[in-house]
Amino acid sequence: MNLLYTNDKRGEYPDSWYSATANTLPRFPTLKGSLKADVCVIGGGFTGLSTALHLAQKGYDVVLIEAQRVGWGASGRNGGQVSGGWNKDQADLEKMQGMDDARHLFNIARDSVDCVRSLVAKHAIACDLRDGVAHVEWQAQHVPDSHAAARHVRDAYGYEQMELLDRKAATDLMGTQAYHGGTLDWGAAHIHPLNFALGLAKAAAAVGVRIFEQSEVSKIVKGNPVNAVTPRGRVEADFLVLGCNGYLGGLNPPVAAKVMPINNFIAATEPLGQDRAEALIAKDIAIADSKFVVNYFRRSADNRMLWGGGESYGWKFPRDIRALVSKPMLEVYPQLRDVKLDYAWGGTLAITMNRMPVFARLAPNILNASGYSGHGVALATLAGEITARAIAGQAEQFDVLARVPSYSFPGGTLLRWPGLVLAMTWYAMRDRLGK
Repeated sequence: MNLLYTNDKRGEYPDSWYSATANTLPRFPTLKGSLKADVCVIGGGFTGLSTALHLAQKGYDVVLIEAQRVGWGASGRNGGQVSGGWNKDQADLEKMQGMDDARHLFNIARDSVDCVRSLVAKHAIACDLRDGVAHVEWQAQHVPDSHAAARHVRDAYGYEQMELLDRKAATDLMGTQAYHGGTLDWGAAHIHPLNFALGLAKAAAAVGVRIFEQSEVSKIVKGNPVNAVTPRGRVEADFLVLGCNGYLGGLNPPVAAKVMPINNFIAATEPLGQDRAEALIAKDIAIADSKFVVNYFRRSADNRMLWGGGESYGWKFPRDIRALVSKPMLEVYPQLRDVKLDYAWGGTLAITMNRMPVFARLAPNILNASGYSGHGVALATLAGEITARAIAGQAEQFDVLARVPSYSFPGGTLLRWPGLVLAMTWYAMRDRLGK
C-alpha cells in the first residue's frame, strides 16, 4: 500500500484549515527527461526544503523532487508546534549518550527553534509565528517530575525560559480542570506549518533550486554519481538526500525498518470569536499533554480551536475524522459541545523505536534524516541545515545525531504495525484509567 495515495488525491492538498488559508504559490512542474545536479533532494517537506535552500545558498546546484506537492505531507498538516526538544528528557539523553553528546543534543534542539525563527524573519514568511508551548500533565503524580526536568535544564544548561505551572496556573491558562500542572516554554513557538513550508519553497526557488512536483521517485541507483528515477525522468547527482519521513515507502528498506509511518488527526472548529477563544486558552500559546495518545491544541489566527488527537489503527484514515477528534476534545473542553467542526483532516508522520530521529549515511554520497516522532517542525527544519553542512564537509552535528542509536522495529516492516497497535491500545487504556 502506497501511503502517498491511500488517503489523498494526487496532486491536491488535503481539505484542511491550513490549505484553506494557504499563501498562494504556483505549481512546480513535473520532472521530465534527464537532469544533472550537485545534489538531488527527495521530499518536499521541511527536511527537503530546508536542505535544498541551505545548499543553494552555499552555491550548490540542487534539484528537489516531490511526489505530491511541496508541504503536502506531515509538514503541511501538523499541529504547528515549534518545540526545541526531543521525545526524551535531557537526563535520559545524558545516560544514553554521555554528557558531551547530551549537551550537543540540547544545543541542537534549542538551535532548531532559532533556525525556524531565523528563516521566517530572513525570508519574510507569513506563517503566524507566535511564542510559547505548554506541556501539561494528565496525572497529578507526574507534575513533580515535569518541574524537576525544567529545573534540570535551567541548572545544568542555563535554560531559563521554562515557566512552572501548578494546578491553578494550568486551569487559569486553559479554562479546563483536566490538567494538574506542567511547564510553559516561552522559548518555543507555534506557526501555520503549511505556510511555513510554502515560504521555504518560495525562498529555495528564488536562490535557484529546481523543484519538481508530482514526480514520485521509484528507484535510487547507488553509485558515484547516484541516480534518482521517476516515471518520466531521472536526476544524476553527486549527492542524494532522503527527506521522505513517513512517506518513504520501500525506497530504502534499511531506513524503512527503523522509521514507521503512523497517522494522526486534527480538526478546526468554526470561528469562536476572540472572547470565547481566550476563555479556552488565555494566552496565544500551543499546548500538548502527557497522554500516550497525545492531545495537542492551540488557537488559530482567526480564533478557531485547532485540536489534534484521537486514536486510529490502520493505514487508511477513518471515515469520520470529526467524531474521532471531537471525543478527546470534548473530554477536555465539554463547553465546545455545541461548536461545529469546519475542517477535519489526517496526515502521516513517522516514529522510531526510541522516539529519536534517524540520521544516517546510507552510502558515502547518500544521507538520510527522518523519524522525528512528533517534533518535526523545528528538528526537521534544522536537519536540513545540518545535512547541508555535512555535504559541504562540516559534519560534526550530523555525526552527533548519527551516533544516537536507532533500532529496527520487531518483525520488520511486515509485523511492526500489529505490535504498535497492541502497544497503543495498552497505553491508551492506561490513559483512560489515569495510570
